[in-house]
Amino acid sequence: MLLVADSGSTKADWLLFDGEKITGPIHTMGFNPFFHSSEFVLESLMKSKEMLAIRDQVTNVNFFGAGCSSEERNEIIAAGLRQFFNKADVLVEHDLLACALATCGNTKGIACIIGTGSNSCYFDGAEVHERNYGLGYILGDEGSGSYFGKKLLTYFLYERLPSDLQQDFKETYHLTKNDIIDKVYKEPNPNVWLASFSRFLTKHQEHPYIKEMILQGMRDFCNLYVCDFPSYKTEKVHFVGSVAFIFSAELKQVANELALPSVKSSSSLSMI
Repeated sequence: MLLVADSGSTKADWLLFDGEKITGPIHTMGFNPFFHSSEFVLESLMKSKEMLAIRDQVTNVNFFGAGCSSEERNEIIAAGLRQFFNKADVLVEHDLLACALATCGNTKGIACIIGTGSNSCYFDGAEVHERNYGLGYILGDEGSGSYFGKKLLTYFLYERLPSDLQQDFKETYHLTKNDIIDKVYKEPNPNVWLASFSRFLTKHQEHPYIKEMILQGMRDFCNLYVCDFPSYKTEKVHFVGSVAFIFSAELKQVANELALPSVKSSSSLSMI
C-alpha cells in the first residue's frame, strides 16, 4: 500500500492507496526538519492509533513536507519514517513539489503555499524552479500564519492595536510580556504557536485595522513571492495552505490590484 503525506509545520494529512481506492485522510501533527528530529517523528507516530493500525500494511511512503528542501534535511524526516514504517520504502520531498504537481499538473504555472509558513516556485510542467525564499519564520514567511502572529503580538506588546482589539486580545489570551518572550525564544515550535493567532484575525476579519493588516500581508507575499517571477503576468498563479484559503477574499483583492491573470486557492493539496 502507498501512503502519501502532505505536511506543513502545523499538521500533516495522510492518504492511503491500495491500488484501487483511496482511504483517509489520517491527521497528525506536521513534521519539519528545522524543528523536529528523527526521534521526534518516530515518537509522535507511535502515539497515533490510526497510524499504528496501518503501519504493517504500508509498503511505500511518499512524504512531501515543509522544510524538506535538501538531502540532509530530508533524511531527518526519512529516518524517523523508516523506523516507524519498517517494511516500507520511504521517499521524502519538498512540499513545493507536491503543491506544483497538485495545482499545475503537467502545465506551467506559479505555485504558492501560504500556511504556517510561506513559499513559492515556478513549475515548468516537469520540474520545480525555486527562488531564494523559504527563509523561515524569523527572516521570511511573509503573509503566513507565523508572519501575522508576529505582527499581532508585536503591536499588542507595543500597545499599538486599536483599543477594542487590544482589550479583546488581552481578555482572550491572558498573556504577559514574559509569557510571549518565553514562547517565542525558549519553547519548541514557536512558528506554530505564532501561527495560532490567525484565529484572532479570523475573528476580527472585518475590522478595518485587521482587514488592512491582512491585505498588507498578502501584498508583501505577492510582491516578493509572485511578482519576482518574470512570467507572473501571463502564467496562472495557484495557492494552497490554510491562510490562503481563510483569507482568499483578501488574496484575490491583492491579485486584482497586481493584475495577476488567474488566481486559484485551496485549503490543502488534498482538496484540489
